[in-house]
Amino acid sequence: MKNINNKKFILMFSFISIFFINNNAISESFFDEAKQKFDQKKYDDSKFLFQRNIVYNPKNAESYLYLAKIYKSEENEKEELKNLNTTLLLDPKNEEAMHLLINYELKKSNYSKVKELKENFSMICQKLCKEINTIEKSLSDIEPKNGS
Repeated sequence: MKNINNKKFILMFSFISIFFINNNAISESFFDEAKQKFDQKKYDDSKFLFQRNIVYNPKNAESYLYLAKIYKSEENEKEELKNLNTTLLLDPKNEEAMHLLINYELKKSNYSKVKELKENFSMICQKLCKEINTIEKSLSDIEPKNGS
């Protein structure tokens, strides 16, 4: 009886392992193809593939980031913001998503939010650190004026 249960466990474990390995391979395939379509500026095709990738791998922050970029190009601010926030929820140190969110908030002249995001950005930046000066300049342009 113990031998049969052992075999069942091994068989079940094997099926689950194959499922996850296969699932990961499908997800990578969707992401790679979506990225390729994005680079070719075929945004509708890439959007569909990034969304499919999310079905197989809902914690793939990069897919949400690329969707945010696509929605930005389509001027769909609601979806852009939703996908930027999801990216940062899954990967709080994603400096590109943080930078895009800062630019979004700058466009909205949201001084307090930009200031808060800039502080976080300065702690995580590695590749985009040179953007801090631009952010600070833009912040000074929208800084609330003292009424005295």
